[in-house]
Amino acid sequence: MDVYEKYGDPVLTAMTIDDEGTKKYGVIDGIKVEKNIYQIKKLVEKPGPAKAPSRIGVLGGYILTPDIFETLAKTKIGQAGELWLVDAIFNLSKKRPIYACLVDGKYYDAGSKIGWLKANVDLALERKDLAVDFTKYLKELKLK
Repeated sequence: MDVYEKYGDPVLTAMTIDDEGTKKYGVIDGIKVEKNIYQIKKLVEKPGPAKAPSRIGVLGGYILTPDIFETLAKTKIGQAGELWLVDAIFNLSKKRPIYACLVDGKYYDAGSKIGWLKANVDLALERKDLAVDFTKYLKELKLK
């Protein structure tokens, strides 16, 4: 939110990724404008390590401006006959600045089964109303 308030342009959340992450996330090519903030020059969806322009991956959190809707309407259908938001964001970046903000924190890939499970376990253990009983349950499991 701070980045949007400062620049007034769309902002995408981002994190540092490894080679495997380049197969799972959109990857930016950008210019560093200040600590943890990049102006996006190019955004490539799941390019793989050989074609990735950086190791900065875009997460699912966006602050978009209303002009994204007009841009979506003019964006060509992409892979698998789908309209890709990332394609529209890239098209919008040709008309106005778009920023990526590296976030500091733990990221859970709730789009994968294991990521969803990890998120639920970790968050349950952080809750005061669940932690004691859930910890007891986990200790009772006969894990190999």
